[in-house]
Amino acid sequence: MSLWTSLEPASATVDPGGSTTVRLRLRNTGDVVDEYRFEAVGSLAPWTVVEPQSLRLYPGTTGSVDLTFTPPRTPDATAGPNPYAVRITPTEHPEATTVPEGNVTITPFAEVRAELIPPTVKGRFRGRPRLAVDNVGNTKLTASVSGSDNGDQLSYDIHPSSVQIEPGRAAFVKMTLKPRQIIWFGSAEHRPYTLAVQRSGVTPLEVEGTYVQRGFLPRWLAAFLSIFLALAITFVMLWIAYKPQVRSAATEKPQEAGISTLPPAPSPPLEAPKAPSAGVTAPPAANETEQAGGDEAEAGGGGSEEKETKAPEKTAATAVQQLAAEDPSGRHICYRVYAAGQGWTDAVCDGEEAGTTGAGAPLKAVNIAVSGTKGTSGGAFVHNPASTNGTGHYPEPWTNAADGVDNYLGSTEKDAPNMLGFSISVDAGKGTVCQSAYVHNDAWLNLACDEPGAGYDFTYSGTHDNDLWIEAIKLRV
Repeated sequence: MSLWTSLEPASATVDPGGSTTVRLRLRNTGDVVDEYRFEAVGSLAPWTVVEPQSLRLYPGTTGSVDLTFTPPRTPDATAGPNPYAVRITPTEHPEATTVPEGNVTITPFAEVRAELIPPTVKGRFRGRPRLAVDNVGNTKLTASVSGSDNGDQLSYDIHPSSVQIEPGRAAFVKMTLKPRQIIWFGSAEHRPYTLAVQRSGVTPLEVEGTYVQRGFLPRWLAAFLSIFLALAITFVMLWIAYKPQVRSAATEKPQEAGISTLPPAPSPPLEAPKAPSAGVTAPPAANETEQAGGDEAEAGGGGSEEKETKAPEKTAATAVQQLAAEDPSGRHICYRVYAAGQGWTDAVCDGEEAGTTGAGAPLKAVNIAVSGTKGTSGGAFVHNPASTNGTGHYPEPWTNAADGVDNYLGSTEKDAPNMLGFSISVDAGKGTVCQSAYVHNDAWLNLACDEPGAGYDFTYSGTHDNDLWIEAIKLRV
């Protein structure tokens, strides 16, 4: 059995969201009637339709089928050349399968979405919103972020000021808004502002927000201070006006002639104290001295035995509660890790690195706390010595914690298994959680976020391989 095939054209171009057709021609060069079945294979197979799916040819005859490619307008349709193939299986000789190959070039498209979180922030001296930039195109996005407002009433501290985002990924830009003038008294003022996501050669994408600047002192306190100051001034004026004049009427008496200036006669001596009666015994002075010395020694000894009060441990909940106090309307996540041979690290927050990279110190436990997301839920995925397929397992059920409360994943006990990764989620109605982990003998994994749905959705940070533990993490909400 032999078969001749040809793709017309061998290379084609298609726009995401559109379609293109390639014709596959084939000829039965054998000497028996055969039926051929067609199946698209490769990365473009989900978007490829073959019509008809089977073709019957007599010896020496030629037939054709159409391959229609319809890539969606999503980041999954990677821009650039994409090879494809069609598996042709003869019914009479299934072992003689033929796989002709071709190439389809998907044109690039750029689409960016930006959201301000939250759209309205409040504060007396500053506001800390975040800008979420999503690349929903099929090419790498490079853009810069800048801020502006009418009247130049705000200053903008943006970090980072430029971002590079892979297709289908998102980046979070932190910023601090500061008013150029402080409102000492009076009601709050609304200051609208605009953030622009600028790409080369494209009209900027603008996102509008509002900064509500509060007065430094409330109005009632200003009225109280004014009244108090007026009363104080009135009291001082009345005191000055009606202060009593106190004058001394005593005068020095002149010395009269003939009066003796001799000193007065001394007073008679006081009666000497009587001796104590025979039945009364005075306490010895030595005993008093010894008793006083003993009391002083006891007081000194008691002071030396006092122990110093140990400062309370600063957990993730302690750190996130401080952030929540400064920014009640924002969402924050704080965390720390327990590394082998190192113990607990200091708590860090909102995308900072916790742990060590390249030192080979595996994580044993993670301590997480959030604010503004109605709590967290998560579980540790750890090394499994009994595994038969080389993967770890979840040894314990997931744990839950409310806002501002510590959530612990993993174990700090001696000989606790290494953490290969962990799952984490927040309330889907209160935002998303994004994570990245540093894997032993590898590198930082790409930042990944959950996809909010109904109830709690989660994202997984790390690997499933028993030999690849995690050494450091970064979390954001």
